Amino acid sequence: MSDPMHPQAPYQPPPYHPAASHPGLSDSAAGGLAYVTIIPAIIFLIVDPYSRNPFVRFHAWQCIFLSIAGFIAWAAVVVIGFIPFIRVIDLVLSPLVGLGFFVIWLIALVNAFSGKMFKLPVLGDLAEKQANSQGFHQG
Repeated sequence: MSDPMHPQAPYQPPPYHPAASHPGLSDSAAGGLAYVTIIPAIIFLIVDPYSRNPFVRFHAWQCIFLSIAGFIAWAAVVVIGFIPFIRVIDLVLSPLVGLGFFVIWLIALVNAFSGKMFKLPVLGDLAEKQANSQGFHQG
């Protein structure tokens, strides 16, 4: 029951200050967005504070190396398609290579958004080395 002599003030939540609690994207969001295309990956390597974050740098570099590997694989499949009598193999190989790179990209994307430092074979080691080579080390 309310007391007529002392009325209660309506509840007011504390003020919300988004800039004070989380400036910019979280590490996992930036790491995941780095895989959307190669453009955010390059931007995250240039723009502060992401360019100083080892997690974001790693995923940005891994995306760049995955894009390069995908382009090389695509080019190889195109070259194979020009070889006589192998066109049938190219018709089967092209979708399989594309599907393979899509699955690898999706696994890397999901792991980055989950906050995991998921390393792809070979490319992950290169990305880790590159991410740590410019004086920004985990510590």
